[in-house]
Amino acid sequence: MIRPTLEVADIIRAQGERFLEPSRSWLTWAQTKVLYAIQRCRTAALGGHRDRCVRCGHHAISYNSCRNRHCPKCQTGAGNRWLAERSKELLPVPYVHVVFTLPHQLAPLAYQNKHLLYRLLFHASAATLLEVAASPQHLGAEIGFLSVLHTWGQNLQHHPHVHCVIPAGGLSADRSRWIQTRYSFFLPRQVLRQVFRGKFVAGLKRAFRQGKLRFYGDQKGLCNPKLFRALVRSLYCQDWVVYTKPPFGGPEYVLHYLARYTHRVAISNHRLISFQQGKVSFRWKDYAHGSKQRIMTLSADEFLRRFLLHVLPKGFVRIRFFGFLANRRRATLLPICRQLLPAATPSSLCPAAPQPPPTWSCPVCGGPMIVIERLTAKQLALGGADLRGFVDTS
Repeated sequence: MIRPTLEVADIIRAQGERFLEPSRSWLTWAQTKVLYAIQRCRTAALGGHRDRCVRCGHHAISYNSCRNRHCPKCQTGAGNRWLAERSKELLPVPYVHVVFTLPHQLAPLAYQNKHLLYRLLFHASAATLLEVAASPQHLGAEIGFLSVLHTWGQNLQHHPHVHCVIPAGGLSADRSRWIQTRYSFFLPRQVLRQVFRGKFVAGLKRAFRQGKLRFYGDQKGLCNPKLFRALVRSLYCQDWVVYTKPPFGGPEYVLHYLARYTHRVAISNHRLISFQQGKVSFRWKDYAHGSKQRIMTLSADEFLRRFLLHVLPKGFVRIRFFGFLANRRRATLLPICRQLLPAATPSSLCPAAPQPPPTWSCPVCGGPMIVIERLTAKQLALGGADLRGFVDTS
């Protein structure tokens, strides 16, 4: 992939300090930490290593990554390693993609109660899939799937939703056979919508009764039980969005699908177009108008504000597994699934996941580069004279 000419890090380095001062009243430490991490990513401030080409002897200096999970540059390698592990768990069946989205009225409340309501979004959507799939009226089987939380829309506004990738079928109750789906869309969407709405709203009301919800700013009035009940009634007066796709193929397609969703951040560097006169322009897909490609221009401060809306609480797990893929059950139930499924044909065998290259190439001769010395930030600062002429290959 061609290296982008503009990166989120460039905007933070140019605008970050000016953005921080007037924003300290609402910025959390976690958000500030993300700014500093991306600002320092692959710079001398994080240290680095001296590399040498084994073929021609060319030397270069590479700087270390910040490894922050919100950094656009650091997620490609992490995603490839994760996909390599998941490739061992794919089944030779078609897969389904289902998306559960919170109504826009709940987005501000979810932002103020990230840990609680994101967790509820995971659990309500997972319980919906497991319950509807287990019903004899629909599939009558125990399914397994992974769920990935995204909190952004294409325009970087707050838009919490969960992507679920599911083998199109499941285990019978006695685990003696594999049950294929009877529907073109795996499970009936209207049923999923109603059950999801019921489960999420029930969890929301329970959290309110237990005093676990926090209300700030324009949401503060919701601490009044009467106004909170009015919000709940409005949630029951609309259809919740559950998007489903027909089965899209076997494991040869799944890794490509997963790569789109698992380790994404709010915006990739490749969507950035320009940063001029304090304004940032980027590409976005307008799903409300036929997925047309459009260009949005924001002030740098507004761009950073929207980017930081999507910083997750410390320790919050954004990729989770349920059903027969749950961590405690996978080792037992996956082998049973494979035994019950027809023997895999060569075309349906699990493909190799994308792997990061074991070495990087020499910019002079193309030979493999190896690390010959680790360098701390202090060594890089003090050794400037000795390091002149070396090239940063990050």
